[in-house]
Amino acid sequence: MAQSLVKNYVHIIFSTKNRVDFIDETIENELFSYIASLCKDSESQALQIGGTDNHLHILCLLSRKIALIKLVQEVKAHSSKWIKTKAEKYENFFWQDGYGAFSLSPTNVNTVINYIKNQL
Repeated sequence: MAQSLVKNYVHIIFSTKNRVDFIDETIENELFSYIASLCKDSESQALQIGGTDNHLHILCLLSRKIALIKLVQEVKAHSSKWIKTKAEKYENFFWQDGYGAFSLSPTNVNTVINYIKNQL
């Protein structure tokens, strides 16, 4: 087969270290946009990003060229370094070590998008 066709929809969830409330209104939209750009750099289109003060949800179309663990490592490492530069109150920001990731069928994409949009 000369070409590959892959559609891996993945719902990724991880929290701040010790679930500290770091993701406030002043930073969340910029953080979500930055994470979307990190996903794009890894050829993994972010379909929806959201969360609460202490955890994050990413729904993406995972690239066939990158392993899930690599995408999560890139997003967490770069976004953690980035957020620490935004204000003194973020100097001690860290993501938790682990994460959750769940694949879903194309028929469930809109349901998960709505779920992420309604995080409080």
